[in-house]
Amino acid sequence: MVSVEHLSVEFSARPLFTDVSFVVNDRDRIALTGKNGAGKSTLLKIIAGQQTPTSGVVATPHDTTIGYLPQVMNLSNERTVMEEALLAFDHIRDLQADIERLNAEMIERTDYESDDYLALVERYTHAEEHFRMMGGLNFHAEVERTLLGLGFERSDFNRPTGELSGGWRMRIELAKLLLRQPDVLLLDEPTNHLDIESIQWLEQHLIQRAGAVVLVSHDRAFINNVTTRTLELSCGRIWDYKVKYDEYVQLRAERREQQLRAYENQQKEIADLKDFIERFRYKPTKAVQVQERIKQLNRIVPIEVDEVDNSALHLKFPPCQRSGDFPLIVEDLSKSYPMAVPEGSPEGTHKGLHEVISHVNLTIRRGEKVAFVGRNGEGKSTLVKCILGEIPFEGTLKVGHNAQIGYFAQNQAQLLDPELTVFDTIDRVARGDVRMRIRDILGAFMFGGEASDKKVKVLSGGERSRLAMIKLLLEPVNFLILDEPTNHLDMKSKDVLKEAIAAFDGTVIVVSHDRQFLDGLVQRVYAFGGGRVREHLGGIYDWLKESHHVDSPPALPVREGASTFVKGSVNNSGQKTSAKGQAGNSGQVTAPSLTGRAGGESYAAQKAAARQRKKLEKAVTEAEEQVAQLEAALHLVEDQLATPEGSADSTLYDKYARLKQQLEAAEEEWLAASEALTTP
Repeated sequence: MVSVEHLSVEFSARPLFTDVSFVVNDRDRIALTGKNGAGKSTLLKIIAGQQTPTSGVVATPHDTTIGYLPQVMNLSNERTVMEEALLAFDHIRDLQADIERLNAEMIERTDYESDDYLALVERYTHAEEHFRMMGGLNFHAEVERTLLGLGFERSDFNRPTGELSGGWRMRIELAKLLLRQPDVLLLDEPTNHLDIESIQWLEQHLIQRAGAVVLVSHDRAFINNVTTRTLELSCGRIWDYKVKYDEYVQLRAERREQQLRAYENQQKEIADLKDFIERFRYKPTKAVQVQERIKQLNRIVPIEVDEVDNSALHLKFPPCQRSGDFPLIVEDLSKSYPMAVPEGSPEGTHKGLHEVISHVNLTIRRGEKVAFVGRNGEGKSTLVKCILGEIPFEGTLKVGHNAQIGYFAQNQAQLLDPELTVFDTIDRVARGDVRMRIRDILGAFMFGGEASDKKVKVLSGGERSRLAMIKLLLEPVNFLILDEPTNHLDMKSKDVLKEAIAAFDGTVIVVSHDRQFLDGLVQRVYAFGGGRVREHLGGIYDWLKESHHVDSPPALPVREGASTFVKGSVNNSGQKTSAKGQAGNSGQVTAPSLTGRAGGESYAAQKAAARQRKKLEKAVTEAEEQVAQLEAALHLVEDQLATPEGSADSTLYDKYARLKQQLEAAEEEWLAASEALTTP
């Protein structure tokens, strides 16, 4: 579908990557990985046609459409949420207008036998068929379904986009991209502004309805659930693994071990050659051998080893005073905000109150680690602000004796001294042995090398947030409140942070949508929704199970020609070498058992349930399309009956009656399929 051939990119004569080649096939689900700065976003931009490579080409068939979601984009403030989303279907609405124009022209004309009229009928028929193939008028329902899936409420549809935060407007752009249904989707960190429910909806949408997908994401659960192939940009080259991310991590570790062994052997060979050259350089009897060794040394191509793995780096919060047994007690807490008065309302109109959270009761004990989860806007950050004493509220909130709160939020980065360097910012808070490892710590959070000498004022927003997180890790506190701490961290940095929090002997509240990060870290979940806060004992996946959220999708059917994972190494072309543990001579491969969090269902039962659900979803979609097509046809007949000529045509009345009957039957089919889909 898309062929990337010998792609190279240089910045200021420094190569970013060289001779990169791979193919994106139909229905591929690809995770694009690599350390920050390896060129992942640049590669996506080149495939999308928004950037030109130094050399090489991206070959795309002329009828293949590509959709691209960057991390940052310019957003419009001129329309409502629904109007902005409907822009995805401008081409369908233009086609509808053409059909109506052609229909009006056919009604007005009377030269039914002329070639010109027959050509007009043919154009009308072709346009109508094309309109039906593209879904017809069904797109309104599709827009609503997509916006609701991404977390919008119906009451948001008519809100001006200018009232929304950047994160919510990015959701609109994602909705528009999904609604256009391009053949190839390029997504750069699509989950950054989504809550858990929206992420799960997006997972299912990409698995079931998208064409080919290439995505960059630091959400491990998301890419494991969606992707089946991993492309890694490393050392300026591409490595192709026909496995999902977790399996790729295992293969990558094996590849790095092989690289290290080969590198060590090469270094020994180089040392031996240099030693021979130095010992016999000035002996005439050894001149020929020396020259041969020099040529041999010059022919050696240095073996590159993947960037240093800092996963063994361990951080630990500094010791602090012990807090009381109950760092936080909340009793009957409520918080309301005045509602905005619509423009044009009479003077004196009462604003009314919007109750964000109501009658909240919770008690957190010393040493507990809990999660605040729920859709955006349901009151998680509001309760955090109440705990910090930043806003007034009704009810009782007690912060326990000797509780020293360390708070991380997105605006925390604004409190950093802009004139200090990255290194100096951390050096001022580091104590004891930690000061000897500052550069290692900075490297684990993507501030390696020259980046540690940058001044804070030149850092991006994401870089400042990461620096603020490191600073918090080194401060002596006994009660941590972290609001979306993983938004600007890569997977390795998340692992370092997660391990540090797990080893922390104080109390922790984490507001996060990252399931992989929360898994095994928290022992209790507080779910926010509808103004209420509900307590769930257990971890994040226990809550997902109790609340009937499907966490990870069932095992995907193996695509024709897809490689089956076997333990082994990967060469430059991405082909796996033979290894122990492969299937027997019969070539059969045993499917892995699923012991997922969603319960004790067997692999076969989960697969059967997935097939049944997919069948029902297809039935609902087909029924919706049939209803939309019949409604469109009925509308055209009604227009014809409204004319003097049409009202005298008895065949039109018969056609109208048939269409009406077919529409009623189609609506019944749609209703039955929808009920079957929603019935547990």
